[in-house]
Amino acid sequence: MRHARAGWIAGAAAALLVAVGGITYAVAQDGGSEAGAPAADSADAGFARDMAVHHQQAVEMSYIVRDRTEDEEVRRLAYDIAQTQANQRGMLLGWLDLWELPKVSPQPMDWMGMGGMASGEDGALMPGMATDTEMERLGRLNGRQAEIFYLQLMTDHHKGGTHMAEGCADRCSVDVEKRLAQGMVEGQQSEIGLMADMLKERGATARR
Repeated sequence: MRHARAGWIAGAAAALLVAVGGITYAVAQDGGSEAGAPAADSADAGFARDMAVHHQQAVEMSYIVRDRTEDEEVRRLAYDIAQTQANQRGMLLGWLDLWELPKVSPQPMDWMGMGGMASGEDGALMPGMATDTEMERLGRLNGRQAEIFYLQLMTDHHKGGTHMAEGCADRCSVDVEKRLAQGMVEGQQSEIGLMADMLKERGATARR
């Protein structure tokens, strides 16, 4: 079952690559919302900016662990996460370009009414993000220790990302962005379950 689920995730990642151009085109045709491009302080813009930053760290973590372990299961998961989130990040930044909006949030998570919830101390700008210290530690570990720490960090990361995506699904006004957000919720929840199984195999659990 676990290997079948891993195959489904890999297949979904491949399908996403095919869909990228079509989704970006759909947003361009839609023009944002019924009233035109979203405002700079809208949920649509805030989610696009914040999730682009959130995804970038997931990509970085995934490439770090691929260099720290020879385990093919972890390397395959890391590759799938890196490819999926890099392409989603490209879409989010592309939409901000289409809308001619800034790519940096003055206050992360403000669009969800959670501005200031994450202090930003030690690089953790949003809930679920790893700190700079944790990223440095991941880069020093090898083998099973690297695998476990990566799976723990990515589980936290996915939980934070899922919460943000649920916020967009509820608050965003651009239909195609809402659909992408809902797809993120489903995909990341599936990966959280897969990572729980992988941690159990290694005698470990999620951190919280």
